[in-house]
Amino acid sequence: MDEGSMRVTVGMDVGDKYSELCVLDASGEVVEQTRIRTSPQGMRRYFGRERGWRVALEAGTHSAWQSRLLRELGHEVIVANPRRLKLISQGDDKNDRTDAELLARLAKVDVQLLSPLVHRGADTQAALSVLRSRMQLVRARTALINHVRGSVKAMGHRLKGSSAETFHRRGAELPEALHAALLPVMECIEQLSGRIAVLDAEVNRLCKHDYPQTGALMQVPGVGPVTALTFVLTLEDPQRFARSRQVGAYLGLCPRRRQSSEHDPQLRISKAGDRELRRLLVACAHYIIGPFGPDSELRRHGLKLCARGGRNAKKRAVVAVARKLAVVLHQLWLSGEAYERVRPAA
Repeated sequence: MDEGSMRVTVGMDVGDKYSELCVLDASGEVVEQTRIRTSPQGMRRYFGRERGWRVALEAGTHSAWQSRLLRELGHEVIVANPRRLKLISQGDDKNDRTDAELLARLAKVDVQLLSPLVHRGADTQAALSVLRSRMQLVRARTALINHVRGSVKAMGHRLKGSSAETFHRRGAELPEALHAALLPVMECIEQLSGRIAVLDAEVNRLCKHDYPQTGALMQVPGVGPVTALTFVLTLEDPQRFARSRQVGAYLGLCPRRRQSSEHDPQLRISKAGDRELRRLLVACAHYIIGPFGPDSELRRHGLKLCARGGRNAKKRAVVAVARKLAVVLHQLWLSGEAYERVRPAA
């Protein structure tokens, strides 16, 4: 009998204000069902009285700080992968109390049923917040620019092409009838561009001083500070992967499988893992096989796949290059060597 079956197991269904708890004893009997406040004080008050419990909770907004706090209090923490909890999400009698009990029983029977996740450290999470804030500001600016261009077109005019950073200077080209509606929007775009520039400077500082390993990744054409830093912070530890090929599957860039007997259809990619890093890698792949991408093994690989033709050949090639790029970045991170865009002939 393993050690986990001889200890107290707690399932915790986390809510924004309160968390529902179900406590199982060593024999699997429910000994307590209660709820506590979803706050550090509430967690310390309940879990600080004992040590050595196994606590299972689902990954979510609060799970990062909760898992760190529970480990600090001396407990084993299992952060369950939401993609594996169909038993809870599709149940006919779903409520917080039954969810907590199901989590506890799954954690007691076999931890691997929950496909446990490992949360990032506090410093890594803080650095990722800089990238996430930048992403939100860029999206807000893009939405406002599209709004301005669409409003001008609806009046029979068209603004000249310009970069997002200098778009606010096009205010003088706006039709006079739209000044009252769009000049305040142009001011917001200018302010957003200023805030984005500040965050860009912080990203460059993080790459240079706190995460110098990003320099090896930025050797690849198309990979800039944002992509390199996101890659390093998302993976956090390159040694967690036994092989570089596993990075593609970790980021959801490998096809799903539904094999049964002799039936093994070709499916779309799984889209597991970090969505933002996957989006950045796909954007880099578009540049690599695009008209301005320099010659490289990655570009040749993508163009070769495009040349095969067939349905969605370009999309398949972009995903394949993004997957291969993830492998290359992981290898550069491990080795720190100079990147060879084109390998010399044998």
